[in-house]
Amino acid sequence: MKVIIIGAGEVGYHIAKALSPKNDVMIIEKSEKALKRADELDVLVIEGNGANAEILAKILQDTDLLVAVTGLDEVNIVACMTAKLIARNKPGWKEIKTIARVSNPDYIDSPVTSRAQVGVDLMICPELALASEVAEILSSPSAINAEMLAEGKVQMTEFAISPESKLVGKQMQDLQLADCCIVSAVFRDHEIIIPNGSDVIKANDHMVVVGKPEAMENLGNIFGSQVPHRNRVLIIGCGIVGFYLAKLIDKEENADLKIIEHSKSRCIEVAETLENALILNGDGTDLNLLREEGIENTDVVISVTDSDEKNLLCSLLAKQMGAKKVVARADRSDYLPLFEMVGIDLAVSPREATVNEVLKLTMGRGIQTLTTIEGERAEIIEYTASENSKIVGKPLNKVKFPRGALINMVVRGKDTIVPRGDFVIEKQDRVVIFSMASAMLEIEKFFR
Repeated sequence: MKVIIIGAGEVGYHIAKALSPKNDVMIIEKSEKALKRADELDVLVIEGNGANAEILAKILQDTDLLVAVTGLDEVNIVACMTAKLIARNKPGWKEIKTIARVSNPDYIDSPVTSRAQVGVDLMICPELALASEVAEILSSPSAINAEMLAEGKVQMTEFAISPESKLVGKQMQDLQLADCCIVSAVFRDHEIIIPNGSDVIKANDHMVVVGKPEAMENLGNIFGSQVPHRNRVLIIGCGIVGFYLAKLIDKEENADLKIIEHSKSRCIEVAETLENALILNGDGTDLNLLREEGIENTDVVISVTDSDEKNLLCSLLAKQMGAKKVVARADRSDYLPLFEMVGIDLAVSPREATVNEVLKLTMGRGIQTLTTIEGERAEIIEYTASENSKIVGKPLNKVKFPRGALINMVVRGKDTIVPRGDFVIEKQDRVVIFSMASAMLEIEKFFR
């Protein structure tokens, strides 16, 4: 597949890195620094403006996908529109799929949407996707990650096992999960384990559980204590991500929301929109302000300023002062493991939503959802089985599924099923799979 990526920042670089081993990738970028970094990859690098029609006309032929992920919404949208027009006016050229990264709420009101009428097949808002992800996590007090799959019929939740947890030393079979839930994987130090019933749970394990959303609500009783009072939430920074997140939390009946924002004009603007939140004009590193606002009684502190370093500092201060859970935004991918290493409960990145959507389009047909977890070491994938898929019509215990992968759930119509060995997958079943990165190519073969 021939792919053109416009913009070689954090998002563009990681898309190129993920696609370059199996695809013909070109990058268009103006910044010398970004171009130099992109040169490390096995891609063709072109210096220039990705929305320039002359540049695009020279390289677009035989292109399957154009991804515009610069920091400017208008450049990304114009690049996609221009690419569509050029391809359509050239006899014999194939139709080009286009994806644009956008942040302005005037252009988009959901994490992923189509604007095909203006030449953009997919618009992705990383900031809104990040806000939605964090809001999902807040719904389960003991979770550090959460994603909805199969149009809300399946939920993936990741739990961290603290050294004080009553689960430490117990076997997996002692968990007593509902029949519609399954422990998909355990992340232990640098290991990824697909567990069986006799595996022993250890302190600091990260456990990925997949199941029906209604059953997942009760997992807090197993993996941690449920919060009986209103959820006390503090957001530090009310830029695009903070504002999106605040709007989602402000609608919740079971939340007391406070926001700390350094810009006075922004505080006024936000206060006029949010009905139930308390807006504080100040600095998230101000110890006196944090004490005055009862940081030690706060359930979750979310630092989402535009500075990774400030997010880290705010989160560490909040944790040190008694906040129960801290979440920090990290735009730089190499910061994610560092944040969690020094005690941040969850580090989140806006770029993952964009990378995941692009990967879905390039990995073949049938993929409905793709979610990377634990810093892209593993993935949760949702396939729709077709009548030609090799996995259809056979009991699962007769299918030689690759090591490092596990079928978690199957959604058939209104039914959500944890499949056993004698289960037979039928066409149109939606199959939710946990996979290590090493098993992805083998899994794809079963659904072609």
